Amino acid sequence: MVEKMIKYSFILLSEETDGFLSKLQELGVVDVTRSAKPIDDHSASMLDSAANAKRIIGKLESINYTNDDNKKAIELAYARATAEKDMVGGAQKALAALAELEAAKAASDKEVKARRPWGKFDKTRLEQLETLGYAVRYYITPKKKYSAEWAELYPLQVVADDNTNVWFVTVCEKGTEYSFPIDPVQAPEGSWEDAQKVSDKLAAEIALVKGQLLKYKENVAQMTKDYEQSLVDLDMYLAKAGTESAADDMLTLIEGFAPVENEENLCKALDAAGVLYIKEDAKEEDNPPIRLKNNKFVKMFESITGMYGMPNYNEYDPTPVVSVFFLLFFAMCMGDAGYGLALILIGLAIKKEWVKIGMFEGLGGLITTLGVATTVVGFFLGTAFGVSLPDVEWIPEAARSCMLTGEIMGYPTQMVLAICIGVFHLCLAMVIKAVGYTQRLGFKENISTWGWLLLILGGIIVGALALVGVMNSSITKIAIIVIGIVSALGIFVFNTPGRNPLTNIGAGLWDTYNMVTGIMGDVLSYIRLYALGLAGGMLGAAFNDLGMMVRGDGGVSGWIFFVLILLLGHVINLLMSCLGAFVHPLRLNFVEYFKNAGYEGKGKKYNPLKK
Repeated sequence: MVEKMIKYSFILLSEETDGFLSKLQELGVVDVTRSAKPIDDHSASMLDSAANAKRIIGKLESINYTNDDNKKAIELAYARATAEKDMVGGAQKALAALAELEAAKAASDKEVKARRPWGKFDKTRLEQLETLGYAVRYYITPKKKYSAEWAELYPLQVVADDNTNVWFVTVCEKGTEYSFPIDPVQAPEGSWEDAQKVSDKLAAEIALVKGQLLKYKENVAQMTKDYEQSLVDLDMYLAKAGTESAADDMLTLIEGFAPVENEENLCKALDAAGVLYIKEDAKEEDNPPIRLKNNKFVKMFESITGMYGMPNYNEYDPTPVVSVFFLLFFAMCMGDAGYGLALILIGLAIKKEWVKIGMFEGLGGLITTLGVATTVVGFFLGTAFGVSLPDVEWIPEAARSCMLTGEIMGYPTQMVLAICIGVFHLCLAMVIKAVGYTQRLGFKENISTWGWLLLILGGIIVGALALVGVMNSSITKIAIIVIGIVSALGIFVFNTPGRNPLTNIGAGLWDTYNMVTGIMGDVLSYIRLYALGLAGGMLGAAFNDLGMMVRGDGGVSGWIFFVLILLLGHVINLLMSCLGAFVHPLRLNFVEYFKNAGYEGKGKKYNPLKK
């Protein structure tokens, strides 16, 4: 849920501003109204410096020269290296120098490779031939195009032959140059040994720079601390810049928000400091910051809500609903109990820090939870590592009977289930929209919303009751007529109270067109829950079949390829399934659900001033 906020207005002497803001930093609970982005050249420079520091730190953290061909030289350079006082600036210069040297080294290595076939030679002696009136020409040709007869027709000498290309030279007197079947290439600038010396020199310089970078990496902890402090300084600067002056700049007015739960302790601290302040309950028009307060399970999914946008202050927190349905949708899109077990192991490894993956840091619990859900749902869907569980003989009949197989009215059971879940999800969205809008705007302004809710939800309930035989045909007809009339009045007549009825009817017709086309498309979108699970299962089964084909009669090589195909195939399928199972549930929640729930998500996140 969205935590309630208290609005504070602080009044203090201008010379006390810096000290008061420092006090608020220590308290760490007041979100001072400030600009969310740089407001002048100084703050822009502070932000750029912080962003640059973060980038440099990231590059240093990724450095690993344990497998470098020049490891010993790098270690020696590291032992002798010293870090500049401006470590971020020094590291940045070293990284730039390394990039330049590595580019030069790559060009030098290319030159060595190009010159090597020509062998060792003295360029000055070749130049002497030129002065004596002889022309030397250099040629490279594919071996299949080279003719042995050329050696009989021309003064030709083969220099190198690697079974792919042939390198050769010709010599003739100047002025009597002959017409050769192929064009010459540019003469090498020198011997390959000369180029190799340049490459070796560059390699030595690269080792020195890499050693220097290792020295900077040694100081990443301090650089990170300085970076975090720079963010605090920027935040303080923006907070100070967001203050208002009064009484000829003698007074400073500061506005901020803090959660209700911190009211008592905050007021005690302010009273002890002798600060003059006014407090009042925050209102929607104050645009207070948003802090979500949920239980441990729901909290794991707050980041997903944050990807779309925080709720407005008087808007409902969609995270509890998102947590349940994202979990279910993810599991259905994966649709494989075996992959669920794999996710559990991965999640536990990240949570217990057995492995460290930067982008998944802190997500071990969420991954484990997704894995558990996938395992359970995958079992009911009847798939594990691409194997159809209902076809496995050793699985008890009682377990197989729980699996969703067969058809309903000619359609696969899993597809029907996906559609039913989608309908429920959208109906829930409409209920939340109707209730939320009514609370915020009043019932009269949302008669049309309630009319659509009655028509859709009431129609579904009546149809379901009639289908299972709870309601006979007569009662069903009456119920449908009543629902239709009441809904039509709300949709077409009273959708906007006080407006011309004919205008309301026109607006109702347009709304009907948009609603019908939109709802149908939204419902059909949920078929992806079935399609993605089916596709992942089919691909997993394909890898299994391929492995069985390769295994053949069970020889050693067959078993080796069998295991390799299964491992590689299922790892690829797991990664692809995870990507699809993440993206598509996001779409179903962000597009289909949020749209029908009327969720705006334009709130700003609670960001207290703190050290």
